[in-house]
Amino acid sequence: MGKVYRYGGGFMGLVLLTFGILGFANQLEFFSTEGKEVAGLSSNGALALISVVVGLCLLGCAAVGGNTASWANSAFGWAFILSGLVNMTIMRTELNFLAFRMSNVIFSFVVGVALITFGMYGRVSGTLPPDNPYWRERHGLPPEVQEGEDLRLESMLGAATDGDRGSDPHNMAGVPRHTSTGAPIPVLSGGPILSGAPAQPVHKPR
Repeated sequence: MGKVYRYGGGFMGLVLLTFGILGFANQLEFFSTEGKEVAGLSSNGALALISVVVGLCLLGCAAVGGNTASWANSAFGWAFILSGLVNMTIMRTELNFLAFRMSNVIFSFVVGVALITFGMYGRVSGTLPPDNPYWRERHGLPPEVQEGEDLRLESMLGAATDGDRGSDPHNMAGVPRHTSTGAPIPVLSGGPILSGAPAQPVHKPR
């Protein structure tokens, strides 16, 4: 699941970075309201710079992966939608400092919807799979799937213990814990699945 966030955001970042570099290669005027055609879109120096910065940010967040990539995709996606709406209203005025044309507006909407889709993928589902970074964070697991993990078992354990982990939401396995005074923290059984799982060791306070 995390690969969707990373590859989707990384691809869109690469597209924007390429568009920005092509704009610089054409030596565009920075705040020209007329702009010049670059890869089928209108552009000027300011738009080329913004494209490079946003592209690098998306690539950086894609490299980090996990929830960072997901949130970045969603945030930039909504920013592109907003940019398309705003620039559509000022497109034929002197305030069109990014040299937008209708093709740019459509491009902004397409990129925005794509990034939002990549960013929200799997987050609005009622049942998240165990390789989803949000499911893993909720159950106290690292964002990326580790080598040798049994995702099927983790999914079963997570389903059995959701809403049944005592005071610690990260205690997926229902392992008994102790307070600083040595008193045990009560943890429910975790249901029939956990009852057949290997017994977890309980470390007594010294």
